[in-house]
Amino acid sequence: MKSSLEIAQEAELLPIETIAERTGLTPDEFEPYGRYKAKISLDVIDRMADQPDAKIVCVAGVTPTKAARGRPPPPSV
Repeated sequence: MKSSLEIAQEAELLPIETIAERTGLTPDEFEPYGRYKAKISLDVIDRMADQPDAKIVCVAGVTPTKAARGRPPPPSV
């Protein structure tokens, strides 16, 4: 069985605009962050409530920098 990493590395990436168009999202329902990811408006849930359920992969994470280590910046003096 392939690992998650192997599957991810074999995937063909498509521009987020292409994926949004194929899934029926309107331009005002998603906000691109780079070429391959976007935030999707929660209003889409109500608008597409009558559509059949689909599969979705939601990936979220934070990788802190060495300097910040995930902490907020110190207050200004």
